Amino acid sequence: MIKFMENGIFLNIDVTKNQEVRLLHLSSKAFNVVPDEGKAKWYPLVELKMSGFDQDDHHGNKHTGCQPSAIMRYESYQDYHNVWGRKLEIHQQYEGIWVTTHFQFYNGISVIKSWNEVLNQSQEVKGLEYISSFSLTGLSEDSPLPRDQDCAIWLPHSTWFGENQWKSYTPYELGYDVVNSFSMKRISLSSTGSWACDEYLPMGSYENKELHKTITWQIETSGSWHWEISDITEELYLKLSGPTYQENHFMKYLSVGERFVSVPCAVAIVEGSFEKSIGELTKYRRRIRRFNEDNEKLPVIFNDYMNCLMGDPKTEVLKPLVDLAKAVGCEYFCIDCGWYDDGPWWAGVGEWLPSKKRFPGGIEEIIGYIKDSGMIPGLWLEIEVMGIHCKLVNQVPKEWFFHRNGKPVIDHNRYQLDFRNKEVRAYADSVVRRLVNEYGVGYIKMDYNINAGPGTDYQADSVGEGLLAHTRAYLRWLDNIFICYPDLIIENCSSGGMRMEYSLLQRHSIQSITDQEDYLKMAVIAANAPTACTPEQAAIWSYPLRDHDVEETIFNMVNAMLFRIHQSGCLNEISDERLDYVKEGIAYYKSMRGDIKNSLPFWPIGLAGFMDEYVSVGLNCGKKRHVALWRTKGKGKHAVTLKMDLEDVSFIQCGYPKNRPVEFQRIDEGIEVSLEPKTARIFEIILK
Repeated sequence: MIKFMENGIFLNIDVTKNQEVRLLHLSSKAFNVVPDEGKAKWYPLVELKMSGFDQDDHHGNKHTGCQPSAIMRYESYQDYHNVWGRKLEIHQQYEGIWVTTHFQFYNGISVIKSWNEVLNQSQEVKGLEYISSFSLTGLSEDSPLPRDQDCAIWLPHSTWFGENQWKSYTPYELGYDVVNSFSMKRISLSSTGSWACDEYLPMGSYENKELHKTITWQIETSGSWHWEISDITEELYLKLSGPTYQENHFMKYLSVGERFVSVPCAVAIVEGSFEKSIGELTKYRRRIRRFNEDNEKLPVIFNDYMNCLMGDPKTEVLKPLVDLAKAVGCEYFCIDCGWYDDGPWWAGVGEWLPSKKRFPGGIEEIIGYIKDSGMIPGLWLEIEVMGIHCKLVNQVPKEWFFHRNGKPVIDHNRYQLDFRNKEVRAYADSVVRRLVNEYGVGYIKMDYNINAGPGTDYQADSVGEGLLAHTRAYLRWLDNIFICYPDLIIENCSSGGMRMEYSLLQRHSIQSITDQEDYLKMAVIAANAPTACTPEQAAIWSYPLRDHDVEETIFNMVNAMLFRIHQSGCLNEISDERLDYVKEGIAYYKSMRGDIKNSLPFWPIGLAGFMDEYVSVGLNCGKKRHVALWRTKGKGKHAVTLKMDLEDVSFIQCGYPKNRPVEFQRIDEGIEVSLEPKTARIFEIILK
């Protein structure tokens, strides 16, 4: 028996007399009851399905009873410490097929990173159809209620213009009922394609409110993924994975001597609520992230796109925006899409040479103007695609692009470049080198606006395998770019948050959360952003509209002020009074941004939804708490209570704006606040 407690996580792995390996317990609570032999065989450490092997279970579409994992036998394990914390590796094998399960712990954090590695040392090629990255049976163990009633399952709905919309359900509400000792019904989410977050974040959570324990997970890939919760032998299980044959068109043929590593995932295992588990994931995300000054200093960025130039930059219109961006306190100025095309910008991407029509004096003129203002210049880039109207399309080899069924993949007037191809990577290198060394850019907004579908079958075992290999090649390319240009800031953007996940975000310092153009809806997306990424990586737009009032400007600023300010809007077309509130907001942000980088999020009135009248999120910063509160709609006065413990609080004030008072008072449950409709405020809470 491998048995220990680490960082508040209790783990029990049993090795039977027949050398079968079972993960009997992984929880924030101690192990109480050992399942009998009839049940214990359904507690696998890993699920591995290979072609030609049985799937020995009455399983339906569930990934249970997989072989050869179910017939593998224990070989050895290692238990040691590395720079991250404790590391556990368990080795099993069957007739030359080896699987190593990796559990990486992190000192002081209740999170495990989990993945599996397969090595084929048999005498023949093996077809890999499914491998779990994490497999746990016993989610519902010790519960006093039936397993369809004793918990909340949190699903992270997401879409373009509507990211991070978590909703809580009972299993019953998701169509799962206890009808037998096991069910064919599963609660599952999958994503197929190169946008990992276009319908759901690659996340989920199981919260048992009766037992006060929560497991929340994230799958770390920008490509296809799958997870499922269902039951076996009267217990709920959880299985996480990257792409699968059944759901995502994935098949990998393992040659003799070849290895395959599953997509990694991170699992927060806490005693407490969903909110607490997000706090642990926040700590983990900071621990694994590439160190960079951007996440230490949190500079303010102006970007000319949103509710401003909208892809139509020119020297003469940029200069007044540069002047005002500097005047209000911005530190970076990024020229967004369109700089490389004389007309409509969408289908011409790929060559990345500046338009002479837009910049008759050369793009170096406006970049120099930005530098002379004291700001660092940036440019928008979409390096993974080539538009159908780009003249290079007919000049480069067709092998540069994704293919399916013998034809290049075209999506929304773009071809998908294949980063497995060394010539593609060399071309991408040359583009970044030109932007940095010739144009003097210090910031790149790296966008990605297509979904290339299930993948490419060109020189791939399957379309899903081609996609996974491409995403991993892209990550290696990105790692090399940061080695070559360690001070370069590269923003992760995919039509906003369509690839908001941590294979990319452990490398990128900043994430564009959304493309939402309605500032009232922006508040809802911003409030939930810390579920998906750390606050200091979450870039939120603030874009005062041309013809509006002071409260709209304040609301826009509050949207961004607990995160990373992505300032935009036609600042040269708004009143001086409204411009002063932009300036005040940025100045206040600079006074408190040092708190953000170490903060943990909390939600005084719960996670936000688009139907909510009041929306709020807070950051716990040790001796301070910063809380944003928005009222998105309604009529007349209507108070809301920000629920929090105020026992150790010495002082509460409205931090922004200073000269427009708002009614609030301390009550037993927290702070009671009354806002007018379509207004927002930042509160600062000082602890003793």
